[in-house]
Amino acid sequence: MTETTDLSAWIGRSEASADQFTANLVKRLVATLDQPVDLDGGELPALWHWAFFQEPLAESGLGGDGHPARGGFLPPADNRNRMWAGSRLEFLQPFRIGAHAERVSTIKAVEEKHGRTGSLLFVTVQHAYTQEGAVVLREEQDIVYREPSPPKLSASDPLPEADWSETVQPTPTLLFRYSAATFNGHRIHYDWPYVTETEGYPGLVTHGPLIATLNLRAFERAHPGKRVRRFAFRGMRPLICPDAFEVGGRIVEPGKAQVWAGNAAGIAQLGEIEFES
Repeated sequence: MTETTDLSAWIGRSEASADQFTANLVKRLVATLDQPVDLDGGELPALWHWAFFQEPLAESGLGGDGHPARGGFLPPADNRNRMWAGSRLEFLQPFRIGAHAERVSTIKAVEEKHGRTGSLLFVTVQHAYTQEGAVVLREEQDIVYREPSPPKLSASDPLPEADWSETVQPTPTLLFRYSAATFNGHRIHYDWPYVTETEGYPGLVTHGPLIATLNLRAFERAHPGKRVRRFAFRGMRPLICPDAFEVGGRIVEPGKAQVWAGNAAGIAQLGEIEFES
């Protein structure tokens, strides 16, 4: 990106897309995440909507990292590495499997910051999802573009004492199948030479949204009957496959839980859930 790029020009840009929560794709998520669901008009599990609304770009429309080439809907950020930094979601009602849905995406903010690893470009995208004429989900997604630098692999904060937890054993097959189900071409999740030689990680990187999905599922398993209303999470550092990690959390006050994912090297993703009975 050049010094003369006007970042504010992207703020307010919108695009709309539509999709159907087809049983075939849901079945692939069922197999990938080993989680059975009612395919005949049942509820789509939380965060599985990330497998939908993916624009099927041709190979010629992709950048060297496997993501769509820069400078379309999202601002250009040449020679930087892209990461999904976190999201804030408000669940109004569940999606229904088999039904159509629409999404309107708007760039809410674009901001250049400077940190210990160099210059960072933060882009916040606001999504509004509707199904059968009603808004069912609101989401803000934070995308960060960082200058190439050694990734942070450890955290200063150890895992807290958990009220519930599950152990996740990521495998290259899990990462590949999740990439396929979500049509995510980012090469750090499946391309060993690229992720180690170009982006400098010691191995394949477990998807941030996959970690969030497993974290929220662990909460729901530990608290059946609780309805999640809001979920916010942010990435602290990567989790490298095939190292096992924990997803878990604790209730911090009525209707609110703190959740996290990590391993012996510390917290990798930190989140907060608001829920009701």
